[in-house]
Amino acid sequence: MLHIDGLMKAYRAAGKDVRAVDGFSIGVAAGEFVAVRGPSGCGKTTLLLAAGGLLRPDAGRVTIAGQDPYALSAEARARFRATHAGFVFQQFHLVPYLTVLENVLAAAIARPAAGARERAEGLLARFGLADRAAHVPAELSTGERQRTALARALLNQPKVILADEPTGNLDPASAAVVLGHLKEFALSGGAVLLVTHDPLAAEYASRSVGMKNGRQC
Repeated sequence: MLHIDGLMKAYRAAGKDVRAVDGFSIGVAAGEFVAVRGPSGCGKTTLLLAAGGLLRPDAGRVTIAGQDPYALSAEARARFRATHAGFVFQQFHLVPYLTVLENVLAAAIARPAAGARERAEGLLARFGLADRAAHVPAELSTGERQRTALARALLNQPKVILADEPTGNLDPASAAVVLGHLKEFALSGGAVLLVTHDPLAAEYASRSVGMKNGRQC
């Protein structure tokens, strides 16, 4: 479902090139939940952004469901992401002035489809957020914000979920809930790639790999 082959991405810092990701390769099949574990600054977020079509690599190839998103125009790539990939971030990235329901429905802007509101309401009920639908993010706990972000990621029924430290701001109980939902998504036939330094995540993943200095270890 997701294949990364020889990915390399470098940045210019202090007058020299720094390879944030250096020849990293990994595949995630349908039904798999793969955790990439490593310390802060090892290149995990860069790997995830490149994997999701958000950051063009300098070398290597990414395919999602057999398609290279970087072979598409910027507009077509945005539509492709909206259809095939869902993103969950540590900082949630919720729109502060939108309600919980509106934040989830925001995912449908790039991919309008019939039944989006019904799916959104169903996800909120599934994640225990039905009574929070009319609340704005500031009125939620951190766990509720992350569950809202996860519901948004799932709205368009993606094939792949890409999660960047999704438990980084959560207490252990809330982290377990989010990881449990990610595992459930994988068990239902989706593919999950999660990058984290949280050892708890590896307990939920079907496979765990290490990352250090941009390389698999």
